[in-house]
Amino acid sequence: MKAVGLTHYLPIDHPESLMDIELPIPRASAQDLLVRVHAIAVNPVDTKVRKPKDKVESAPKILGWDAAGEVVEVGPDCTLFKTGDKVFYAGDITRAGSNAEYQLVDERIVGHLPQSLNYEQAAALPLTAITAWEALFDRLGIALEPLKNKGKSLLIIGGAGGVGSIAIQLASKLAGLTVVATASRPETVQWIKKLGAHHAINHKLDLATQMQAINIAQADYIFCCNDTDAYFPVMAELIKPQGRICSIVETSMPVDLNLLKNKSAMFVWELMFTRSMFQTADMIAQHQILNRIAKLVDEGMLTSTLNKTLLPINAVNLRKAHAQLETGSTIGKIVLSGWH
Repeated sequence: MKAVGLTHYLPIDHPESLMDIELPIPRASAQDLLVRVHAIAVNPVDTKVRKPKDKVESAPKILGWDAAGEVVEVGPDCTLFKTGDKVFYAGDITRAGSNAEYQLVDERIVGHLPQSLNYEQAAALPLTAITAWEALFDRLGIALEPLKNKGKSLLIIGGAGGVGSIAIQLASKLAGLTVVATASRPETVQWIKKLGAHHAINHKLDLATQMQAINIAQADYIFCCNDTDAYFPVMAELIKPQGRICSIVETSMPVDLNLLKNKSAMFVWELMFTRSMFQTADMIAQHQILNRIAKLVDEGMLTSTLNKTLLPINAVNLRKAHAQLETGSTIGKIVLSGWH
């Protein structure tokens, strides 16, 4: 099968940073599905795993944690899917990724493809949708019933990226929160407003002043999708007493949790790969989340955040996608489609 992989961790402008390779087609066992991959999306995690370091892989490493495709084989312990089912999923960071024609993935972290979307539109959703859902409803404990959230607000730092784009929709349309999201360019402000943000503020300017200007001096919840190190002090200032903060961006230095003590405020991490990485007892929750996301899409409540498609799936186009992500200015999601 065709695949794109690496053996050395190199800058993205190096032609061997991602290479076209041929690999044998794997076989499904246990609770695994063998999926023929039709479309993939790229995420910041791809660039973080690929970033230059002194390490050499003895066998090619396959990246990629967003895919949509068709089930071609099911393991003997599978009960959720059958051959021919159309699926979408983010996968498991401890296993070979989706940048390959065929991929093995545990059925407990796979969802049925939204009926109203094509493979490209669906491939843009899994990693960001699971991350946003888990952050809002599992980590921050936001109620799914809008009546319980009346008068409550959520600040999203980094609203126009992949995760922020889904979180805006879930928080405003499903949970009924007042959503304040940050964006710094006219095109990103337009993007987040279209997705359902009630207010847009600029993360390059003073956030506290801008929050006061919209009469939301402090937020009940804060979701950080950008630079936890830089924004932790202002998040501590802007969170309400007994409020909750969640981040998906690792820190490069210790953060001062004492800033939250007087407010009895909570800080919690979200990593979408936790359930599959540790084979948690509730791993099937991601199957359920993806099916719920598919239903919301088909009902018209959620829209795909696909913003750019590259054809076909190959090393040249994946290097282009990684390079674009590394600029830090990507709006929505970049998807690659088709093997030629």
